[in-house]
Amino acid sequence: MKLSRISVLGATGSIGLSTLDVIARHPDRYCAFALTGHSRMDVLAELCLAHRPVYAVVAEQTQAHLLEAKLSAAGLSTQVLHGPEALAWVAAHEQTDAVMAAIVGAAGLYSTMAAVQAGKKVLLANKESLVMAGALLMEAAKKSGAQLLPIDSEHNAIFQCMPGDYAQGLSRVGVRRILLTASGGPFRRFSAEELKSVTPEQACAHPNWSMGQKISVDSASMMNKGLELIEACWLFGARPDQVEIVVHPQSVVHSLVDYVDGSVLAQLGNPDMRTPIAHALAWPERVESGVGALELLAIGRLDFEAPDPILFPCLGLARAAAEAGGTACAILNAANEVAVEAFLNRRVGFTAIPVIIEHALAVQAAEQVGDLEQVMQADKLARRNAAAWLANKS
Repeated sequence: MKLSRISVLGATGSIGLSTLDVIARHPDRYCAFALTGHSRMDVLAELCLAHRPVYAVVAEQTQAHLLEAKLSAAGLSTQVLHGPEALAWVAAHEQTDAVMAAIVGAAGLYSTMAAVQAGKKVLLANKESLVMAGALLMEAAKKSGAQLLPIDSEHNAIFQCMPGDYAQGLSRVGVRRILLTASGGPFRRFSAEELKSVTPEQACAHPNWSMGQKISVDSASMMNKGLELIEACWLFGARPDQVEIVVHPQSVVHSLVDYVDGSVLAQLGNPDMRTPIAHALAWPERVESGVGALELLAIGRLDFEAPDPILFPCLGLARAAAEAGGTACAILNAANEVAVEAFLNRRVGFTAIPVIIEHALAVQAAEQVGDLEQVMQADKLARRNAAAWLANKS
């Protein structure tokens, strides 16, 4: 069997590490072609020593020199590159068979687009790429023949429950709606008053999943679910009103697809990202992921409830942006990134996050998306507007 060469963008993050764990379990099927990292250079060096990629990509030249020296001293011939151009280059490299797009936030857009334009098999964990530039990304995939395989556990579940010809349109294949599940995060039972005083440490302590800080805060505010709603619309050709959010605190049912005949198909599994990663890596086959069997008798019960739109206003902001279309989603995403960073740095409280996002959406008119540069300009202006709000409040 020919080895499938995988470029892991964002190798030092939780998704990247889980991907490399799955790859290591199948040395006869997969190998790491390129690994990239932004700040955790010691971790990236260890990963390079373990997986011996052809290329490693870092953010800055100084980092590249240090990493190159460390790898060379260990006898590795891994070529170390730096900068966003190098990131896009390895993503589109002719020897790359599949790309794990796992860079968090807007920073992952260009490399994800490069992989799509090159017609790669793209394992999409960077939801922000679709949120910001869904129309452009889907059009590029159509032109290049790239395969977009969702890695978010919810979208991967939907993908597994959809008929193979869903690209014709949901109504044409008998799908009534998509039920996108959410754990509810650590503050599901908090009052509005209690939310005012929560700390970054509390927000990052997710009850079910092990994730990075940014996505953990997004889960706590439920903005992560709002971004996933937008992502689902692009991936499955759904309207915003065809996607319903359902809180499911056990995180066992990862999402459901409701059909017009009354059937509802669901995908279940333990809350471990190696399951959707292994599914996408091997698709349309199946391989062992390292995740244990789901023991329903041990779980005992599965609960479902509606999210509280008053307690979690980010959901409504995301749905409104999805309905507005154009650059509204890029504005939403950019303002959220600024707000989350400010919260993590203790510049604002948790409840200021939706306020900052709402301000950015109010002061910046959404436009139709023409090209990637326009998306990035909208992103840049939204960040400035969010930063101005922070400056005025300090």
